[in-house]
Amino acid sequence: MDYKKAGVDIEAGYKSVELMKEHIKKTMRSEVLTNIGGFSGAFSMEKFKDMEKPTLVSGTDGVGTKLKLAFLMDKHDTIGIDCVAMCVNDIACAGGEPLFFLDYIACGKNYPEKIAEIVKGVAEGCVQSDAALIGGETAEMPGFYPLDEYDLAGFAVGVVDEKDLITGKELSAGDILIGIASSGVHSNGFSLVRQIFDMDKEALNTYYEELGKTLGEALLAPTKIYVKALRSIKEAGVKVKACSHITGGGFYENIPRMLKDGVKAVVKKNSYPVPPIFKLMAKTGNIDEKMMYNTYNMGIGMMVAVTPENVDKTMNAIKASGETAYVVGHIETGEKGVELC
Repeated sequence: MDYKKAGVDIEAGYKSVELMKEHIKKTMRSEVLTNIGGFSGAFSMEKFKDMEKPTLVSGTDGVGTKLKLAFLMDKHDTIGIDCVAMCVNDIACAGGEPLFFLDYIACGKNYPEKIAEIVKGVAEGCVQSDAALIGGETAEMPGFYPLDEYDLAGFAVGVVDEKDLITGKELSAGDILIGIASSGVHSNGFSLVRQIFDMDKEALNTYYEELGKTLGEALLAPTKIYVKALRSIKEAGVKVKACSHITGGGFYENIPRMLKDGVKAVVKKNSYPVPPIFKLMAKTGNIDEKMMYNTYNMGIGMMVAVTPENVDKTMNAIKASGETAYVVGHIETGEKGVELC
């Protein structure tokens, strides 16, 4: 008996690392001090010593049951973008600049080419957010995961000068809410998605005119990364007073997280186009509108609050970053919460 016969192939692990390296190289920053394959990753803070009060911000998350679609479609090259996005968007939401990322892949069997495809997506997410992929772990766990399945999670660290933290403390009535468009469902609510649609290859490969693509392609579209959009706003000289990453819990759970006591957010539902995938989901699953807004991003992946005089600057900055934005509402005095009208 040996380790390979027990289900763990060390040689496959070595091959996975070699196949990853070409993708990881694309994410390197000058601050990275270690090579891939070591026991830890080292990152220099030298560039940030001139900040008045350099403050670390972090985020960790996984992809969740969206992975089930990747398994069914046997498509693994974009799911890593989702993993990075879920972490770095939270950091950007606090005003932070992502610095580095580490991933964790646990699988039933290490297929090196598949692992490399997953990491290819992780690396692409890091490139989109200017974060270095400085390490990670691939754990082969036979008997714990099915042979063809895996889990994917990650952890990111960023930095912000304390004075630039986005806290919501300065919010006031009259501030304007600007929503940045999502790419679709992103990485939340897939347990419900899998109840709405048949989860088989035939259903996922069905083309829908209103989507302009197959159902599987629409659902597997990677989560938008908003790091560059928020950086563009900052570089335009705009102070973001509050920010919300619209993830699990949709509008009703996430927007109140950006508010201080004594103010509420008023969002106009007709102020932007709801993507067709959400309309299809609501119709097919007979899902109540409030439940949709309480579960999904409904087409807005990031929400920022700015003063009225900064609206045009903010909209132009977001457009310059390549993203689409809409003025979707405003802040009013009232009980902390969100009102959709």
